[in-house]
This record gives sequence, structure tokens and C-alpha cells, in this order.
Amino acid sequence: MRKSALAVLYSGVALSAATALAQNASDTASSVAACGLCGTFLFIPIVIVVLDILLLVWVARDAKARGLDNGILWMLLVFFTSFVGLIIYLLARPQGNLIECPNCHNKRLQAAVRCPHCGA
Repeated sequence: MRKSALAVLYSGVALSAATALAQNASDTASSVAACGLCGTFLFIPIVIVVLDILLLVWVARDAKARGLDNGILWMLLVFFTSFVGLIIYLLARPQGNLIECPNCHNKRLQAAVRCPHCGA
């Protein structure tokens, strides 16, 4: 998540510079290029934040499907340490195939005795 904060800060600086370029530009091509730069530097941080949120949702769902009681702690680890935390989670999580529960149709570990979603 530090990368996201840095990207937002970087985009703010670049956005300010691009806005200054757009205001001082005398020809249309410079104005269009500056506006395109503004759009690019706004779009990239938004994409990074959305990907980080999707990663956190995936970690929470995977931890629940594998029967881990501390899925929130894994989410926090991945949130604060980004990809290093993801690698730690991938190495520490219970290994095995995920199958569909016949009762609730959610994913569960094949070796699990009970479904973590419905308890069947």
C-alpha cells in the first residue's frame, strides 16, 4: 500500500505540473498534451488502488475457503506489506485443492471435514 500512497503523491505533483503547462500553453497541441498527461496521472493511481482492493478481497475469500479463522489478520498483513505479505500468505496457507460444497456451493478445501461456510 505504500506504493499506492507514493503513486497518489506522484500523480498530484505531476497533475500540478501538467495543469501549469496547460494554462501557459499557447498552442492547442500543448494544451491537449497537458490534458492527456493529467488524465494519465489520475488514471494510474486509481487502477493501483482498485487492484490492491481486489487483492485484499481475494485474500479474505481464499482464507475463508481454506478454513482459516484469522482471515482478517491475513488481509491486514497483505494491506500493510503489499506483495511481501501476499507471498507470506501463499506460503503459509493450507495447501490442497478447493472443491465446491454440495450444500452451499461455496469453495472449501477437499481435505476439510466441515465446510467453513455452512458447517455441513
